[in-house]
Amino acid sequence: MLQSRQRLPCAVALITKPHTSTTEAVHEARHLALPVVALGVAIAILYFGRIFFITSIAAMTIAFILEPFVGLLMRIRFPRSLASFVVCTIALLLLYIIGMGAYSQLSAIFEDLPKYGQRIGDIVDDVRQKVQGMEDRTYQLVVPARQRQQEAERLKALKAEKENKKSKKPDTTPPTATPIPGAIPEVRIHEESTAISDYIYSRLSSFYQILLMVSFIPFLVYFMLSWRDHINRSFLQFFHGEDRLIAARSLQGIADMVRAFVVGNFLLGLLLAVISSTMFWAMRLPYPLLVGPLSGFMSLVPYVGLPLAMLPPLFSALGVNQVSTYVLVVVFVAILHLFALNLLYPKIVGSRVHLNPLVVTFSLMLWGFLWDAPGLLLAIPLTAGIKAVCDNVRGLRPIGKFLGD
Repeated sequence: MLQSRQRLPCAVALITKPHTSTTEAVHEARHLALPVVALGVAIAILYFGRIFFITSIAAMTIAFILEPFVGLLMRIRFPRSLASFVVCTIALLLLYIIGMGAYSQLSAIFEDLPKYGQRIGDIVDDVRQKVQGMEDRTYQLVVPARQRQQEAERLKALKAEKENKKSKKPDTTPPTATPIPGAIPEVRIHEESTAISDYIYSRLSSFYQILLMVSFIPFLVYFMLSWRDHINRSFLQFFHGEDRLIAARSLQGIADMVRAFVVGNFLLGLLLAVISSTMFWAMRLPYPLLVGPLSGFMSLVPYVGLPLAMLPPLFSALGVNQVSTYVLVVVFVAILHLFALNLLYPKIVGSRVHLNPLVVTFSLMLWGFLWDAPGLLLAIPLTAGIKAVCDNVRGLRPIGKFLGD
């Protein structure tokens, strides 16, 4: 009896131990599954709501660019609402003037488009002839003369055989039906939509959505500037105690980083646009006021900035159509791009971002997949903003160190 009582707890322990391990495994699986599900839901929301998010982030970006000018007007006793209205109005006027200048340049390019098309066609034909000549010379070197003669005779025999079959082919066209007098001709109405009409309709629908969202940007920028202090205070009310301090630091870190990145890129692109326009004007390229800003700002696109920056001036150089001009354009754009990204970019922008190259590459892939071309432009500031939050939250600091340089 005593032995049975002594063995009873051991038996109970043996029975309850597998139950405890199973419960722990279930808890661990739930602990791992919830972040994965949350990440999948977040990616789906970002993908399907990309027009909304891109519009909001574009408005925030413009607000960060205009915020220093609003602060400058507030120093001379302007109220924030009035200063925001004045700055937004001046920005819209400048945008209108730039748009009118770009429209005049584009209309002139449209008039000269047949000439540029002819030049491009000549260049393509010349390249095709050179490639064909290289293929013929390679064929003559690789394939012996006797084999080439046998292949030519075989091709000639096949061609003659096809011609003989065509000449002997009977006429199998069915006789045309004679119309019956007084009969009503059959009319078939195709109600099915074609693939081209569906494609055009889908493009027009997406264009309408983009145009609708773009129309909200001026209002969003104005309200973000005029209600900036109220939004900051209201946002901090969601947190209490130490969490409010962490949220304030995170918000300030995001603001400083985004402002440094956006304003730095804008100033650097403006500098490159002025230098490029001046040099293209000195080279006597057509439309330097349009080609220069395009080349300057495209040079700032990560990884593909150099070939993108070369496309506008090379297209403009077709109006001159000289080999020396093409070479000079390529050399100048390459030198300016390398100088800007290796010397100016680290001092103006890179000191505030602090992202390692591997994370930058993955962020470009991820945001480019989610938001296409706008994602490539916004990938670095978005990832740097996530890093600023991780640096200020104690539990997320290892992620911030992983993202950092």
